[in-house]
Amino acid sequence: MAVNIDEDTEFNDALRKHGIIPPREPTPPSPSPPPSPTFSDILNDFTPSELREISEDAPDDDTERMIAAYRRQRLADEKALDKKSRFGRVYPIGRDDYTREVTEASKIDEEGDDAEQGTAVVCFLYKDGIPRSDRAFEHVKTLAARYPRSKFVSIVGDKCIPNLPESRVPMFIVYKKGEIRNQVVAWGADRERRIEVELEALLLVTGALHPPERRAPEDRRKEGSSGEEDEDDLDRSSRMRSAATSVNGRTKKNVRGKEKDSDSDFDFDL
Repeated sequence: MAVNIDEDTEFNDALRKHGIIPPREPTPPSPSPPPSPTFSDILNDFTPSELREISEDAPDDDTERMIAAYRRQRLADEKALDKKSRFGRVYPIGRDDYTREVTEASKIDEEGDDAEQGTAVVCFLYKDGIPRSDRAFEHVKTLAARYPRSKFVSIVGDKCIPNLPESRVPMFIVYKKGEIRNQVVAWGADRERRIEVELEALLLVTGALHPPERRAPEDRRKEGSSGEEDEDDLDRSSRMRSAATSVNGRTKKNVRGKEKDSDSDFDFDL
């Protein structure tokens, strides 16, 4: 009769004792249970209006004060983020606008930016009628709404760089503090590119986008709202917060271009 050495029987124990069969593999330890959520973790799932209702139903004064303090901090954080969300769309520009809308705009610091890091400006060079360029433009519009702290501008490729070959578009040039930080040409020329796992990730890695924060950038608060309207807008933002996100062509990092236009502030590596 064949012996199943993996069975937990007295007969197998006797065989193991005499070294006839190998010892049993130790039973792996059970995984530790996940840590219990903190009070802040629990409150984090509620909007400011819901927090107000919860605080009114709190079982005691201490809990009510804690919830109220958390809600006040939530509102302050949301408003501070809203002040940084200055853009939210793609701004079409012309050649004469480039210095002001790209180079100089990238030197402007956000409100409260003590580190003086400037503004990330993504310049998108495109040409209508080229499928990969048209697809990339739709992705750019989505990212501009999703990341309103970064400025997105668009310009027809050969209107920005004279005689720019069609094979080079679409093209991305990332500026910060007045300098080119990254450059990508012919995006999607080798294969169709996806927005989330490729373009968005690329721009995040290069510092052109800020990692998602609590509120969803697509649901920006309208200027001039206050009081209950502010809170309602922040509630919608809280509900939409983010679940947390080889490039074809050439990607340049921290390099100055090799061709300088004598009449403007263009500086590209073509």
